[in-house]
Amino acid sequence: MSWTELVLSASAMQGDQPAVSDVRTGEALSYSAFARRVTHAAAGLRRHGLRYGDRVIINAPLGAGFAVAVHSVAWSGGVAVLNPSGTAPMMITQRGYDPLTTDVRQVFSFEPTPGALPFAELIGDRTVEFGPLAGPALSADGERVYDHDELATDLRALATRLVIGKDDVVLAAVSDPLKGLRVLDLAMMNGAHVVVANGPSLIGCRVLAHERKATLVIAPYELARRLLGDPTLRVVDERAVISSLAR
Repeated sequence: MSWTELVLSASAMQGDQPAVSDVRTGEALSYSAFARRVTHAAAGLRRHGLRYGDRVIINAPLGAGFAVAVHSVAWSGGVAVLNPSGTAPMMITQRGYDPLTTDVRQVFSFEPTPGALPFAELIGDRTVEFGPLAGPALSADGERVYDHDELATDLRALATRLVIGKDDVVLAAVSDPLKGLRVLDLAMMNGAHVVVANGPSLIGCRVLAHERKATLVIAPYELARRLLGDPTLRVVDERAVISSLAR
C-alpha cells in the first residue's frame, strides 16, 4: 500500500465524518470529500501535463488545501516539494510567488493570482482511481526525496508509538510543513478528525482545544510543555512525529 493510499484508507469507512478542519480558513473536509478532491485534482494535474516523477512545488500554509495539494501530486505520480523556491514544471501556491527564486511553467493557486490558474480548475469530472504503488513522492527541501515505501513504512511505525483512534480529535498546533504533514497523515490514516491551528498562542491553543473538544494536542516543545497538566488532554511534542524521516 502506497503512502497516499494509506492516508486515504480510512475514507471508505469514515465517509462523511470530519477528516480535516482548517482554523485559518474555516474550511472543513469530510473523509469522502478529501479523497474526492485528491483523486480528482490528481487527474487534473495529469491533464495539464504532469508526468511520472515531475516535481511540483507546494507553497501553501499547513491546512486542508495543503494536504489536498500534497497528496494529489503524490497520487498523480509526481513529487511534492515543500520548499517554496527552486525549479519545477508546476507549482501549487496559496497566492502569489517570487519569480526571482522560483522557476515554474504552470502555477495553480488557491486564491486569485495573476498568471495562475485556480486550483479548483484541477478538480473536474475525471479521477485517478489508482495511484502509483511505489516511487518518489515527497521532498521537504527539494534535495532529499522520500518514496512511497519510506513514507508508508514510517507512518506505520509512528502509529505503533502514537496511538490515535477514530474517535480522537487531534489539534495540530504545528508550524513546520513536514511535521504538520506527518500529523495530518497519522490522524487521517486512523480515521481521526484533525484540526489544523497555525501557530496558536498558549491561550489560543487552550481555547481551541476546548471549543473543538480535542483529545490530543501535538505542538512544539515549549507549547507542549506548558500544556501538560490538563487531565482532559494528551499532549505530544511535535518532534515525536518525524521519526526516521529526520535522518
